[in-house]
Amino acid sequence: MTDTSVLALDTLTTASGHLIAVATLDAERSLNALNLAMVDALSDALEAWEADERVVAVLLRGRGERAFCAGGDVRQLTEFARSGQGDAAYAGEFFAREYRLDYRIHRYTKPLLVWGTGVVMGGGMGLFSGAQFRVVTETTRMAMPEISIGLFPDVGGSYFLSRLPGRIGLFLGLSACHFKAADAMWLGLATHAINSGSWQQLLDVLSAQAWSNRTADNSEVLTQAINTLAPLPLTAGPLQQQQADIEAWCSAGSLVELDQRWREQTADSELLQKAQQVYAAGSPTSAALIWRQWSESGQMSLADVFRQEWLISTQCAQHPDFAEGVRALLIDKDQTPRWQPALLSGVSPEWVDGYYQMPSGVSAHPLADLA
Repeated sequence: MTDTSVLALDTLTTASGHLIAVATLDAERSLNALNLAMVDALSDALEAWEADERVVAVLLRGRGERAFCAGGDVRQLTEFARSGQGDAAYAGEFFAREYRLDYRIHRYTKPLLVWGTGVVMGGGMGLFSGAQFRVVTETTRMAMPEISIGLFPDVGGSYFLSRLPGRIGLFLGLSACHFKAADAMWLGLATHAINSGSWQQLLDVLSAQAWSNRTADNSEVLTQAINTLAPLPLTAGPLQQQQADIEAWCSAGSLVELDQRWREQTADSELLQKAQQVYAAGSPTSAALIWRQWSESGQMSLADVFRQEWLISTQCAQHPDFAEGVRALLIDKDQTPRWQPALLSGVSPEWVDGYYQMPSGVSAHPLADLA
C-alpha cells in the first residue's frame, strides 16, 4: 500500500487477473475533511486508474467509521480573509481543483463506488454525488450545511439539489437539514443501502468475480456483486414522511415571502422547528445565493454549474460572511456570527449579482475547458 499521508491507495487482484483500485481518504481525526493535497492526490490516482487497462473498478471510502468526508478544510480556506496571513489566491485555487475532481467523478469512464458511511457533508457530498454507485449505511448522516458558515451548497450542489423532487432541494439548502440512509435512497442521492459492517465482504465478493475489459459488463458485475450483500432494512425517513409539509413551507414565490413565513409560522414537527432555527441563524446572503442557485441551475449543464459555482465560491472567500461563519462556528465557537448584511432586507439584487462576477485579479476562468 502507498500512503501519501492524505490518501491511502491500494489494489486488489481479482480472480480474472484484473485489478480493483481502492482509495481511502486518510484524515480520520478531521473526519476526512478535504484539503488541497488530498484533492490533488485523489485526482492523480483517478486519472492513472482510468488509463490503466488492468483496473476494472474503483472504490472510494474514508478512514474510520465516523465519516466518509465531512467537507472541505474551511479553516484553511478562510485563513487569509480572517488573518491576512497566507495565500490570497488559495481559496480560488482550491475550489477550481476540487470542482475539477468532482467533475471527473461525474464523468468517470469506469465503475466507481463511494462508500458513504458516517458523515457525508459539503465537500463529501461533492465526491459522493457524482459516483455511479453511491452506498449509504445505517450510520450515514448527510447534509449541505453551508448556510451556517456564509457559503452555499457548492461542489455540484446547485446541480443535484435543483433536480430533487419538488422543493426538497431548496429546503435542504436553506435548512442544512441532516438526513440518513432512507431519505438518501428515496431522493435518489444514494443507489444502495448496506450494513456498515459489510465492507470486507464487499471486497471479498468483488475479488472473486470474473471481470472483463468492457465497462458496461463491469458495471453489471459490480451491480450483481453489491446485490449479493444483504440490503439495509429501511422505513420511510423524515423527509419522505413530511414531504407535503416541506413543499407547503417552501411554496413561496420569492425569498422575501419565504423568509417571512419561516420566521413567523409555527412549526409542528421537530424537523421544521430545526429548519426554522438553522435558517434564522444563517447568513442572509447565503440564503439569497441558495434561492437563486436552486431557481436557475435546473436547466444548466453540469460543466456550467461548476463554472458558476467557482465564481460564487471564490467571491464568498473575498466577502465577509464566509470567514465570519467559520470563525463563529468552528474557531471561536461563540455561535454568534455577525453577518454582513445582517438582515435579508439588506441583501440587494446588486449585492447578489456581485457574487456572479469574475473575482478581481483573475483574467481567465480556471474551469473554462470543462466539456
